[in-house]
Amino acid sequence: MPSLRIRDAAELLGVSDDTVRRWIDTGTLGAHKDDAGRLVIEGRELAAFAVDHARPPQTRLGSASSARNRLPGLVTRVVADGVMAQVEMQCGPFTVVSLMSSESVRALGLEPGSVAVASVKATTVVVETPQ
Repeated sequence: MPSLRIRDAAELLGVSDDTVRRWIDTGTLGAHKDDAGRLVIEGRELAAFAVDHARPPQTRLGSASSARNRLPGLVTRVVADGVMAQVEMQCGPFTVVSLMSSESVRALGLEPGSVAVASVKATTVVVETPQ
């Protein structure tokens, strides 16, 4: 079973190392010392914690949707021609690129600096593991 160091767990949860340490200190998240004496969290426990503590982002943007993957962010770039546009957003640590009609860009008022929500509904998701 994989174990994760505090800094890796924090990165995966999108919080600081100190937040993970506080959760461990208060018993909210379990951890133990590995053979090298480092504090680690079992991967299975971290996964369960992440699911239990996941909250949809609090945002006034958007409406009811069947898409479960909603990423609030900031529009960083818009490249549009007469018909199509490419919109780039920074959603936390992730860059999301969307292709849409130029008409949609105009209707939504998308420009660099706009706050928006990238809503992802895909039939295929590729899963990779670190090498």
